[in-house]
Amino acid sequence: MTTKNLLVELFVEELPPKALRKLGEAFSAVLADALKAQGLAPADAAVTAYATPRRLAVHLAGVAAKAADRAVQQKLMPVAVALDAAGNATPALLKKLASVGADATVVPSLKRAPDGKAEALFLDTVVAGVTLKDGLQKALDEALAKLPIPKVMTYQLADGWSDVKFVRPAHGLVALHGEDLVAIGALGLTAGRTTRGHRFESKAGTITIQSADSYERQLREEGAVIASFDQRRDEIVRQLQAQAAPLGLTPIDAPELLDEVTALVELPNVLSCQFEPEFLAVPQECLILTMKANQKYFPLLDAQGKLTHRFLVVSNIHPDDASKVIEGNERVVRPRLADAKFFFDQDRKKTLASRVEGLGKVVYHGKLGSQGERTERVRAIAHAIVNQLRMAQHPYTVEAKDEFDVLDSKAQEAALLAKADLLTDMVGEFPELQGIMGGYYARHEGLRDGVAKAIEDHYKPRFAGDALPRNHTGTVVALADKLETLIGLFGIGQLPTGDKDPFALRRHALGVIRILVENHMHLSLPELIQGALPAFGELIQDPTEPLLGFFADRLAVSLRDQGYSAQEVDAVLALSPARLGDVPKRLGAVRAFAALPESASLAAANKRVGNILKKIEGELPTEVQPALLTEAAERALADALAGVKPQADALFEQHDYAGSLKALAALKAPVDAFFDDVMVNAEDPALRANRQALLKQLHDAMNRVADLSRLAA
Repeated sequence: MTTKNLLVELFVEELPPKALRKLGEAFSAVLADALKAQGLAPADAAVTAYATPRRLAVHLAGVAAKAADRAVQQKLMPVAVALDAAGNATPALLKKLASVGADATVVPSLKRAPDGKAEALFLDTVVAGVTLKDGLQKALDEALAKLPIPKVMTYQLADGWSDVKFVRPAHGLVALHGEDLVAIGALGLTAGRTTRGHRFESKAGTITIQSADSYERQLREEGAVIASFDQRRDEIVRQLQAQAAPLGLTPIDAPELLDEVTALVELPNVLSCQFEPEFLAVPQECLILTMKANQKYFPLLDAQGKLTHRFLVVSNIHPDDASKVIEGNERVVRPRLADAKFFFDQDRKKTLASRVEGLGKVVYHGKLGSQGERTERVRAIAHAIVNQLRMAQHPYTVEAKDEFDVLDSKAQEAALLAKADLLTDMVGEFPELQGIMGGYYARHEGLRDGVAKAIEDHYKPRFAGDALPRNHTGTVVALADKLETLIGLFGIGQLPTGDKDPFALRRHALGVIRILVENHMHLSLPELIQGALPAFGELIQDPTEPLLGFFADRLAVSLRDQGYSAQEVDAVLALSPARLGDVPKRLGAVRAFAALPESASLAAANKRVGNILKKIEGELPTEVQPALLTEAAERALADALAGVKPQADALFEQHDYAGSLKALAALKAPVDAFFDDVMVNAEDPALRANRQALLKQLHDAMNRVADLSRLAA
């Protein structure tokens, strides 16, 4: 069967730029998959997606004009119902045949085959393959229905009566199979072979597409349009680097902005602009954000990562003299930067402390009160965390020889002021700068060393891969802030459901996990939660159990993402370790243990021991009576355990988990011999209880670092 390449394009008004990439990918993928499912294209057919501000298109290789016919075997009914005693067709069978387009003449050719406990009749037929016209119409309808449209528009068609709902008004449809037009329709449009190029730079008002394969070339040459989203993006990156390199500067790394700008232009032209250097007195985060968010500009950074007064703009036009375009963009950005400077200057006229009282008027949550009340809870939780650090007496808590009282004082000050920047003009204009601006204003006020950094860092980590707080004060306040959010919302039943997590509780939980794990903090998660509860008084129910389960799920996902196997993660988390800071060392120890030649046998034995102990009713015996060790193998195991356990326990207490597990390797031979030679469930109750007690001691010794049974195949 001969095949040709297929091209489908939907020409529309300007599509939402932040959604364009997904719209283009979905349109091409769904349409191609639907054609493949109908047998009109091979499963490995090459698919090329196109997406510009004014079009969605797809090129699919090797598409047939008609799908191949298919042999189909259809079950009719049980033989006992279909045929009478003489073997003739019953009325029920004739009715069934008529419903599938057959008659009595096919009865002799029907096949009998077992169907469960009885025989059934089957009809062999040939189903004609779908034509490209019908198959493409179905595929296009499906692709349009499944587009991830952020918001649907309703618009009127040219007839003045009909309404259509789509992401943007559609004005053209192209469908070409090779050079042949495919007569399909959608959104009130009938497919043709004409489209439009660049709004300003196209050589003609309309472009007649010669064939599916000439589409991309004709759009570029005649229409001044780069149809491929990825090619346009790559061209923008190339031009950004070409403009920045001679200046010795680097464009800011902003993938989302790059995608958005790619969705705004059809033929990019990157131009270099600048603003007055005096604006650089404003924090660079403010300037960068206003240029990115409001103007879609690419700020340029120097070798130290500092903002310069130069920026790049991606234009959609290519004038011979670009000076007017450059001047226009420079003129537009000045008011934005002036606003940022005004906000910064005005905000510094009031101290953060003077704004704290106003937080009492800012609603945090209907059931949890105001931001002011929340601030007091965060302070109380921070105080509890410092006390737990004091009790742990871990080296982590010593910061430049500070005493715990000093750490507590700094944490209290930072927690009190951390949310004050919510009431500043700058954060009111740019909510993304929460914390960052608080840090700038705290430094301007000359607050104590470490407090300004803590105010800036208390939201960290904000996202996957973000840095952790830079000092211990910031760590304490960040933990307190995240725990307050999690405990409060879990305590009022505001849990995430499915993919809905409006309060970003998963992100907060991962933040707590990262702080505890990556700082190797000797703090117990259950104790942290319990220590924070008094801050809420009677506002909430105790959420400890569901919250610990939530943390465990987040931790398991995070560890698997880091490359640990499901078995390794399961073995460690099965013990619900309270100190998350120990988890990486436990995982490393489990991985090292699994590499030992004795590990498989010991893991299997551990699983067997666990199964035996589970079947024991009542309280498990724990004391081993040496006089009742009658078999040589059980005496050998008891002696080996008595020799190994003190060493393994000592290493465990020193947090040398790998060494602790390695010490257990010496138990392999006596454990194997025990199960070969000793009957655990002896008839004598005393012997049976003594052997169970020995296994209980063995089980406890083997499962301090992780549940080794989870490593058994």
